Amino acid sequence: MITIYGIPNCDTVKKARAWLSEKSLEVAFHDFKKQGVPAQLLPVWLEAFGRDKLINRAGTTWRKLGEPAKAAVVDDAAATALMLSEPSVIKRPVVCWADGSWTLGFSASLFEQSAAGAPTRG
Repeated sequence: MITIYGIPNCDTVKKARAWLSEKSLEVAFHDFKKQGVPAQLLPVWLEAFGRDKLINRAGTTWRKLGEPAKAAVVDDAAATALMLSEPSVIKRPVVCWADGSWTLGFSASLFEQSAAGAPTRG
């Protein structure tokens, strides 16, 4: 099973979900707004991507943060606290593939590689 983590109204998440649907892949969706950020996965994501990639510094949420909040993100603990309090600051989508690997963001070529061998809807 593939699990996609994100926010349903995010354009990049919409593109990713549409791509997965077109390929008839089995997908579970974890909505940050309704279900919250899975705190137990943040260390996994930080290890896989690093805080500089995981935190979307080009997004609206980051830009709206005050300078003290931005300056406070100096280590993984501070990044974790920010992501738990402001889920929209996380770059999306975060995807766990059927083989247990992780990807961040969306590109068709990246998804094509990651989806190889994933079960399809019957």
